[in-house]
Amino acid sequence: MLTDERQQRILSTLEENDIITIAELIEPLEASESTIRRDLQHLENQGLLIRVHGGAKKKQQLNFEANMMEKEAKFHDEKLAIGRYAANLIKPKDVIYLDAGTSTMAMIPFIEPDLGIKVVANSVKHAALLVEKNIETVILGGTIKLSTNAITGFSTATQLQQFRFNKAFMGMNGAHLENGFTTPDPEEAIIKKLAIAQSQMSFVLLDGSKFQQTAFTHVADLTQAEIITSKAPKEIIKKMQLQTRITEVSS
Repeated sequence: MLTDERQQRILSTLEENDIITIAELIEPLEASESTIRRDLQHLENQGLLIRVHGGAKKKQQLNFEANMMEKEAKFHDEKLAIGRYAANLIKPKDVIYLDAGTSTMAMIPFIEPDLGIKVVANSVKHAALLVEKNIETVILGGTIKLSTNAITGFSTATQLQQFRFNKAFMGMNGAHLENGFTTPDPEEAIIKKLAIAQSQMSFVLLDGSKFQQTAFTHVADLTQAEIITSKAPKEIIKKMQLQTRITEVSS
């Protein structure tokens, strides 16, 4: 296989999976580990991917954000495991903030309806699912972002400033050692930042593809929230644990 063809195959595989390991490439590409390492280095030098220990991950645009349907299809089992664990952190009579996003939505099937909790949500979809379970729910007012169903805007922020929470469960587009938690949309970032500030404890729910990713807008430093994840890169986790608590769950 020619070098150009092999490298194009690597990029095509990344488009489908977001993250790949060298071991997964050796057989289909009929290439040695050292050859694939050179390919990955070359592609990283061109800005086409990001190398990680033992493989590579797709390089994302700072302001790109997939829509809800695309997000729901990815890392489904991971998100369910993360959601189950996060839901078990909710205690009777808690007042919680549930951020928009597929990872936080995965919590809802596992939330016990008889805990007597109150949930504040900034997603119509989340609120509807909570009400179906007979859970007391406050939905924030504002403008609905069609791609993610998140509610944002001045009125959203004004209303949110009046509330205080025992726990906030947040979605993010990236968690980076230097850049902290980030998201593409500045308006969504304002709401996320406020929710974390108004909460006694904050948890960011992340699938493995979000580590060492940086989106356009900074939301919070790693020290401001704990992370719940699955299948995270071990070397990154070890370094991040110097700044925050990280819980890994198995899917």
